Amino acid sequence: MNKESNEFQYSPALESTSIVKIAERYGHFINGKFTSSRSGKTFATINPATEEILAKVAVGSKVDIDLAVKAASGAYKKVWSKLPAKERGKYLYRIARLMQERAREFAIIESLDNGKPIRETRDVDIPLAISHFFYHAGWADKLDYAGLGIAPRAHGVAGQIIPWNFPLLMLAWKIAPALAAGNTVVLKPAETTPLSALLFAEICQEADLPPGVVNIVTGDGKTGAEIIAHRGIDKVAFTGSTEVGKAIALSLATTGKPLSLELGGKGANIVFDDAPLDQAVEGIINGIFFNQGHVCCAGSRLLIQENIYNEFLEKLKNRMGKIRVGNPLDKNTDLGAINSKAQLQKIQTLTRAGAAEGAISWQPESSLPKKGFWYPPTIFTDVTMAHRIAREEIFGPVLSILTFRTAQEAIEKANNTPFGLSAGIWSEKGSRILWVAKELKAGVIWSNTFNKFDPASPFGGYKESGWGREGGRHGLASYLLRNEASAKSPSRKLVR
Repeated sequence: MNKESNEFQYSPALESTSIVKIAERYGHFINGKFTSSRSGKTFATINPATEEILAKVAVGSKVDIDLAVKAASGAYKKVWSKLPAKERGKYLYRIARLMQERAREFAIIESLDNGKPIRETRDVDIPLAISHFFYHAGWADKLDYAGLGIAPRAHGVAGQIIPWNFPLLMLAWKIAPALAAGNTVVLKPAETTPLSALLFAEICQEADLPPGVVNIVTGDGKTGAEIIAHRGIDKVAFTGSTEVGKAIALSLATTGKPLSLELGGKGANIVFDDAPLDQAVEGIINGIFFNQGHVCCAGSRLLIQENIYNEFLEKLKNRMGKIRVGNPLDKNTDLGAINSKAQLQKIQTLTRAGAAEGAISWQPESSLPKKGFWYPPTIFTDVTMAHRIAREEIFGPVLSILTFRTAQEAIEKANNTPFGLSAGIWSEKGSRILWVAKELKAGVIWSNTFNKFDPASPFGGYKESGWGREGGRHGLASYLLRNEASAKSPSRKLVR
């Protein structure tokens, strides 16, 4: 214990990496096997906390994508679509159990490749990813109750592109419902975080998943574009930036291909004067500093009722002073490394803009490591809705604070954004929470909590936060086609 501050000082508690074996070089996973890229090109994936190279990974070319799509199409036509639904579910259960057995390995890989604290990967990311496979395994033989008529059909081959902020979890969000619905998959992980997807490919092999059902092709944005443009892709799912999502929507506008998009956000956390303040402070901390703020639904705008502003701000600053920044593999770490140099530069650019426009920044005292990509937890006060930091997605540990007097003003400020992904309401009055929630234009709204997820609950937004849902029956439905013939048949009725 530090006698001067009267606070405990934590000794390092590093997670051992001995269980993890990272190869020097990785190829693609196509038709059940790891194969080298036809172009021979590779890129380095690095540890953002140390800038050390973890592995060299293949860059997918047009030829690689074509091979992956052909493998997925063949598996769909010859095996997966003919397999009884119950048997598909068994494969998903098997994958989930194997992921549980290697959960610690996944958690370490994710922290090394992404930069997020081991405490988050171990306790949140990996268990939730596994839960999605268990949940969707149960749906595989119950598709008649998905709300799309009796015996709805799969699309065929699903092309899926996932981001770097939750690599394995986003993979689970995409692959689990696609397989449960009877589709096969060609998936591209993010360029900066491919390792957990490649470890998942080993799980597919261990589970004896039929070759071609899941194909993973690594690469950059050009690789993703090849997947989107390939004629053999029957359905596209993308999670990432709004700018890229718009480009994908435009490119597919005339093709008729089904598309689901989960894009950016600028979520508002609204704290009313009757809120449980200490609980709200914890929710705000979790809402913006979880995963270094690399969360599309992060509560990056804090709206505080004026008459509690000073008290709440003092509590918030005091709590921020206890955030531990450092080695992601240390179990005591609260805030890890920024995922990449490019993302760090974006955060720095927007925070400089905030200061230049007149907002006041505050950061707790902290000592950042000299190597790697780091940014301290930061808040901005004196923010207006005209500031860039209040309107643009920073995707980092930066919180913009605004005030309001009435509930109506809070709603207007919360809705004054091109995004519509998430929001949070903090109040002890249930009637107020329900009324405000009804008025907010956000796809996901939390009450007296934040960043809570469940595979049975649909997630997604609207406006520039995308369309479609992931998770729950609604997410499953995006991988199915309504069987119009059975829906019109008087002899078979769907029980709801």
